[in-house]
Amino acid sequence: MQVTHRPAISRAWGELILLNWLLNFFFCALYNQMAWTYDLVAWLVSFGKWQAWGRTALPHLQGQRILELAHGPGHLLVAMHQQGLRPVGLDLSPNMGWLAQRRLQKCGAPVPLVRARAQALPFRAGAFDSAVATFPTEFIMRPDTLRESARVLGDGGRLVVVPGIAFNEQNRPSLPSRFLEWLYTFTGQATLPLTAAREAMANAGFALRHTRQPAGMVDVLIAVAEKTHSG
Repeated sequence: MQVTHRPAISRAWGELILLNWLLNFFFCALYNQMAWTYDLVAWLVSFGKWQAWGRTALPHLQGQRILELAHGPGHLLVAMHQQGLRPVGLDLSPNMGWLAQRRLQKCGAPVPLVRARAQALPFRAGAFDSAVATFPTEFIMRPDTLRESARVLGDGGRLVVVPGIAFNEQNRPSLPSRFLEWLYTFTGQATLPLTAAREAMANAGFALRHTRQPAGMVDVLIAVAEKTHSG
C-alpha cells in the first residue's frame, strides 16, 4: 500500500525537534544570560507559588549541614539560614551565583556559595547531613550526581528532591489548574519516573520514598532518599 502522508509526518517530526531545541535554549538562557528574569518567569508559571513549593522540602531535611544542589537565585538558602541551618549552595551558573550572593548579602546571611558541577562535588566525604534540590533539571538523576551526593553525605544522610508538581483531581476542573497543567505539559516538565528513580537511587546507595504535599491547586512531589550504611 502506498504511503501518502510521509511529508506531513516528516514535517511534524521536524517541528517537534525544533520546539524541543527552542525550549532547551530558553531554559539554558533562563539559567544563564537571562537569569535576571528567572524569578519573574517562575512567579508567572506558578501563580506566585514557586518559592512556597520549594520550601516544602525543608521539613524533610535532617541535621544542620545542608548542601543545596543548583541553588538558583538563593531563596531556599535564605530560608534555611533563617531556620538556623548551616547551608552551602552549589551552582554551575555564574549568573545565578551573582543573584544568590546579592540576595544573601541583602538578608545578612553569610552562606558559602560554590561554583562547581554536581557530578564532581568539591567537598570531603561525609561533609553534609542532607542535600536538597528543588525543581532540578535531568542532572539530578545522573549516576555520577547520585554517587557524588551519597559520597558527601554522612551515614544515614538524606537527599531531598522536589522534582515537580502533580495535579489533583479535586482542583483539576478549575481554569487556573487546567492552564497550569497545560503549561507544564507544553514545556516538557516531567516528574521522576518512580521505578527508574528507585533503581538509580539504589545503585548509588540510597533507599527512596516519596510523598505529596498539598499546596492549593496542586500537590508538590517530594522524593526523600536515605543513604544506607552499606551504600
